[in-house]
Amino acid sequence: MQTSQKINQPVVEKLDELLAPGQTYASVSAKIGDIVLYPVLKTPWGWIGGIAIAGLLLMLYLYSLATLFTVGIGIWGINVPVAWGFDIINFVWWIGIGHAGTLISAILLLFRQDWRTSINRAAEAMTIFAVACAGIYPLVHTGRPWLDYWFLPYPSTLGMWPQFRSPLEWDVFAISTYATVSVLFWFVGLIPDLATLRDRAQHPVAKFFYGALSLGWRGAAKHWQRYEVASLILAGLSTPLVLSVHSIISFDFAVSQLPGWHVTVFPPYFVAGAVYCGFAMVILLMIPIRKLFGLEGLITLKHFDVMSKVMLASGLIVTYGYFGEIFYAWYSASIYEYFLIVNRTVGPYAWSYWALIIFNVLIPQLLWFKRFRTNLPILLVISVAINIGMWFERWVIIVLSLHRDFLPSSWDVYNPSFYDWATFIGSFGLFFVLFFLFIRLLPMITIFEVRDLVHKTAHKAHDQKGH
Repeated sequence: MQTSQKINQPVVEKLDELLAPGQTYASVSAKIGDIVLYPVLKTPWGWIGGIAIAGLLLMLYLYSLATLFTVGIGIWGINVPVAWGFDIINFVWWIGIGHAGTLISAILLLFRQDWRTSINRAAEAMTIFAVACAGIYPLVHTGRPWLDYWFLPYPSTLGMWPQFRSPLEWDVFAISTYATVSVLFWFVGLIPDLATLRDRAQHPVAKFFYGALSLGWRGAAKHWQRYEVASLILAGLSTPLVLSVHSIISFDFAVSQLPGWHVTVFPPYFVAGAVYCGFAMVILLMIPIRKLFGLEGLITLKHFDVMSKVMLASGLIVTYGYFGEIFYAWYSASIYEYFLIVNRTVGPYAWSYWALIIFNVLIPQLLWFKRFRTNLPILLVISVAINIGMWFERWVIIVLSLHRDFLPSSWDVYNPSFYDWATFIGSFGLFFVLFFLFIRLLPMITIFEVRDLVHKTAHKAHDQKGH
């Protein structure tokens, strides 16, 4: 009897850390569902102010894209040696942010990790919106976006086909596949919760809206059995995509002969960096959402503690990659690789390299200590620092490798223009408008999975008392 109690005790404590005491099926459904079913007049002012600011940024984004389409890419700061500027920097950065959602949703689902339940829905939405922001950049950086359909392998009567040996073409398939599977996985997970909103809604329009999206879900045993099968299949498809998508994007650089790009470590290095900044963005979003909607009972400090540990582990892999690049330059005995490291550390853009080291290597070392992992204001600052640092990483990889060509006569500096910054800052408007609409129209936390966690907690506690 004592042995059984010792075995069950840690399990109960572990589950209790993921939910505040006193949670019931009804309280969970009401807490999450009421956020969506709020009357318009009761919408929190924080949400209204947030979407208003995001809408202004979206207008800036649309203005910069309209100017780009009518004038051309000459409005950007790119030049002959630095042909890839903010367009590819921000493309890689946004794709990286989208990786945490798939990792939390798919891989942790396959490993049956209960701590994902309160954060997976928002992380999945973040993935889709980040991929939408990223997918626009390859389309506009071609300079002629009205001809982007040439990327697609359709049976052209002219006999023109894409160049399948080009890594840029691989991006088209990687991003489209990733986006498709992510949307399917997100929507399938929403179906049971949409049925809950359908049953709780009072307004006929809301009942019709959620009823249509719930696809006739009644909660029958057959429905749950098909749901489990579909979720596992989509999770199995999504898991290799976490590794493949950013690996393929790294091939844009690794297959070249340019110093700083032509390294075989780029695929795992890029994947670790994507998980790193992706989890930082999840934390950055969840801390204010938790406070704004009073979700402290469902999103506990344990969630942030575990996410911080994952972020720390992936950050150490990224740090290993930084030191690996210095080692490659020395071990290769290549004057070009050696010059690249010297240029990064003491060249005209050395400030960006050292900012990268500070934000991505030094500041995250605070996560070794639990008092920082569970101190939300400090964790928020660390998450912001990591996202800034990962953006600087893309800057260093692209700009610092291009602005010093093999021929000194081709050297030049890269200065982003107003429209570079407007497009980048405006893309946050697109992301946050979509995210704020998601919060208001769909359940941001998985209702049925949290209710299952309530059941597990009560069941384990009952077993413990029995022993």
